[in-house]
Amino acid sequence: MAKGFDTHQERQNALTLFGKDLARRSKSCCELSTESGVPLKIYEIHPVPKEPNFELCLFLSEQTIQQLEKPKKHLQANQWRHLGELIWSEIPQVQLMAVRILQYIAKDQPWAQDIIDEAYLEDALLEQASLAPL
Repeated sequence: MAKGFDTHQERQNALTLFGKDLARRSKSCCELSTESGVPLKIYEIHPVPKEPNFELCLFLSEQTIQQLEKPKKHLQANQWRHLGELIWSEIPQVQLMAVRILQYIAKDQPWAQDIIDEAYLEDALLEQASLAPL
């Protein structure tokens, strides 16, 4: 049991090293909800690699993480209409998660599918988005 705990702690320590760079990239705002002035945490994009990877991390608010981790219970589609702007982000991680959230919402909300259809998305991004849906 101690080995698992130690492994988890090592991973958390490695992720913490990304904190300053993520804060700088995100301008200390949640990278998906764009909220500022809220506590932010490092979120690893699924599928999570064996070793922590900065390129697969986002800086998100606790509320956003809660919605991503339990979308059936917490995700409120109308709070995500701004993804129409984020889908054009120059930050690949933000664009990837915007597509995943929109794909999830599109099951019930036609406006989300319209955003996806109107965006010029690379096939590789769409393929990566479908690797680990919400």
